[in-house]
Amino acid sequence: MGYGFPLTVADVLQRKYFQKAVVIAGKEGLSRTVKWVHVVEVTKISNLLRGKELILSTGVGWREDDSLFLSLLRQLIECDASGLCIELGTYASSIPKEALELANRHHFPLILFLEEVPFVEITHDIHTYLINQQYQMIAQLESYSQELNKKLLTVHHYREILTFLHSCLGHQVVFHMHGGDVEYIPSRPRGNLGAGVGLGGESDWPSAAVVKPISLFGAEYAELALLPVGRDINEFDLLILDRTATALAQHLLRNLYVEERRRTEENEWLKGWIEGEYSDQEISSYLLDHHPSLHSRGGVVWVCKVGTAGQKGNFDSTYFKLLCRSLFEQRGFLLFSVEMGRHLAFIAINLRDEETWKSRIEEGIKCLMASDFMQTRLSALPVGVGTFAPSLSSINQSYRAALEALKIRSRLDEQGASLFYDDLHLYRMIMVLDKYSDLREAINRYLGPIIEYDRKYNGKLLETLKVYLQCNGSKQEAAKRLFIVRQTLYHRIEKLESFLGDNFMEANKRLAIELMIKAYDYLMGDGEALYAQRNAQL
Repeated sequence: MGYGFPLTVADVLQRKYFQKAVVIAGKEGLSRTVKWVHVVEVTKISNLLRGKELILSTGVGWREDDSLFLSLLRQLIECDASGLCIELGTYASSIPKEALELANRHHFPLILFLEEVPFVEITHDIHTYLINQQYQMIAQLESYSQELNKKLLTVHHYREILTFLHSCLGHQVVFHMHGGDVEYIPSRPRGNLGAGVGLGGESDWPSAAVVKPISLFGAEYAELALLPVGRDINEFDLLILDRTATALAQHLLRNLYVEERRRTEENEWLKGWIEGEYSDQEISSYLLDHHPSLHSRGGVVWVCKVGTAGQKGNFDSTYFKLLCRSLFEQRGFLLFSVEMGRHLAFIAINLRDEETWKSRIEEGIKCLMASDFMQTRLSALPVGVGTFAPSLSSINQSYRAALEALKIRSRLDEQGASLFYDDLHLYRMIMVLDKYSDLREAINRYLGPIIEYDRKYNGKLLETLKVYLQCNGSKQEAAKRLFIVRQTLYHRIEKLESFLGDNFMEANKRLAIELMIKAYDYLMGDGEALYAQRNAQL
């Protein structure tokens, strides 16, 4: 398929009214693009031009004043005009030598009309041609897009799309996928181009090259570039490049989606792994079969609960897992997803330094929560992160810890509670107490009267106690954080002392009270039962 290209100065010289025109300087610039034609008879023109204009003039503006003419010529060159056409005779009889040298030096075409020509007919002719060319370009672009869309339904490899792009434009096509080799269509050019081609600012493209990043899931995934062959890259080429990059992104996303579906079919084996059924050797053998270059540095499991309560629309679990995989691979993890009942577990194999695993996991989850997919599909996503597993066979321990972290976080009303099991120190102790003792009775013994007082009188004693302890007994700081005057705080503290004793800030007793407050927050969902138990005692 062949496509037309923009009008050049050389093309204009073939038009009807230029048959007797003579190029007297800047012949090497005849390939300059012409986007419009202006008739100019003034010498201050720089603020009126946008570039690529062919200028027609009779010379009346400078009237044999060489300095004015040179000034005009410099302005045209600086504004990237296409060329200057001068009608000799009435106002201009010659062109100064300095102007010829300047035009040759900048490859700026100077064209002379040796007889009178109708400027109005010239502008009408060329503008009509340009407008028709724009319509033709739109039609060609639409034709290309339709053929490209058809190919997307049948192509098996992205190289077919690259070949199609090259056949349409004729330029050298270069493609580089993150982590892969640089590919050239039709073949790698001679020279050292490509030795430094890469992502992340490592590219060393020639100045004439046009590079189009291809992004998936908000991150740069590949680069598509055109290297000019035989002519400059023009506006039409850029439009074709943009359409092709979009098509490549769709093709790559489709392949990733299919790959994710295949991974889902491996879910049963991964279930056995996460439940601790395999040895290190069996796990390593499996991973090497699927990822031969893998060098594991331990791993961690994080789990989430994707239910219907927080859904805003249709939830595509395959796309969700693909999004997670992309985000975490960018942060140095190989991710395996496992559906475990109502939970979705992710085994994150660490590929970087162990010291940074926690910050990278946290960053990945933050990016996931901020993604457009999460904002439009889920209002909330409970997440828990397990302990770091130095060996792959101990991943099951990380999984159990992640479930406990998820359970703790789902019981808490604190938005700032840590995602990580390792950081939920007191709450882990509270879980054990709740499992092997009557935790509600213990909470009631310390906090029952305070909770009952707040319920009965709509008081703020429990909130006051929390803040007062957080401020280490500083009355000034506590009053400030509670937005009350100090006299009100004194009254509340007296009330607290009547329930807890005047020694409740003594170290051991204070520690027990703080633990019970954390336990109450953990069991907040059962608060009404606690009130009922207190009322029964009364």
